[in-house]
Amino acid sequence: MTAVLLACMLITFGSLVYVFALPGKLYLGPKKTRLSYLRERKDAIYENLRDLNFEYKAGKFPDNDYQTMKTSLEDEAAAVLAEIAHLEDSDSGDPISNGKGVRV
Repeated sequence: MTAVLLACMLITFGSLVYVFALPGKLYLGPKKTRLSYLRERKDAIYENLRDLNFEYKAGKFPDNDYQTMKTSLEDEAAAVLAEIAHLEDSDSGDPISNGKGVRV
């Protein structure tokens, strides 16, 4: 009986260590900057505008809803583009890169 209990405890302990133990070195991915976040946001807004235009042409949105949503997305895109331009201008002494070490 004690051998079975001991085996169950060892299996439970081993399972917990296996599941929750962190490896020696973690890869956290590339470091996010405000500029890279804004570029991703710009791409998402443009994709939303394309989807909105497609769905409007498919007849899924009335004219007034389409115009309201389109204006909202365009205003957001303009704000994001202005902030991107401001951040790029503030780094005017350094070459502008796209986050991958490649000059754009």
